[in-house]
Amino acid sequence: MPEVPESRNLVNGRVHIIPYDPKWPYLFKREAERVRGALGDRVRRLEHVGSTAVPGLAAKPCVDILLVVADSSDEAAYAADLEAAGYTLVLREPEWFEHRVLKGPDVNLNLHVFGEGCEEVDRMLRFRDRLIADPAARERYTARKKELAERTWQCVQDYTDAKSDVIEEILAGAATAE
Repeated sequence: MPEVPESRNLVNGRVHIIPYDPKWPYLFKREAERVRGALGDRVRRLEHVGSTAVPGLAAKPCVDILLVVADSSDEAAYAADLEAAGYTLVLREPEWFEHRVLKGPDVNLNLHVFGEGCEEVDRMLRFRDRLIADPAARERYTARKKELAERTWQCVQDYTDAKSDVIEEILAGAATAE
């Protein structure tokens, strides 16, 4: 397996949040075609997730894409083909659902790779769908993101972790609504 840098997306400053950009769905579709072209039927699921997938939601200008493969820990089954298509493996988290992240060649994106049956896949999709369906949840999440964007962070993961409580509240609201 290739070495992966340990940078964890260092920021050493503020996280930049911008208003919703209507080109984000287009960028997702373009990248989805590239991923499907590289992997074919090894793609079990491919979804636009994260804030850029929610119309009207302010976000970091980074498109989050969820890729589900048979087994994300089996990098030999997909990573080389994604790298040949221009993606770069930047994060390997075997302790957290065998999560992998690749960056794109010409779009600021995070290609999150999980294995089939991973509970985090359902969680990410439930969160996205709840934000799309619930304006109050969207407003709470936006307020937290803007508040946190005013702080200084060592790395993006610290900013992401600081949003955990509001994310859990929104997911709890989604579970009660079902």
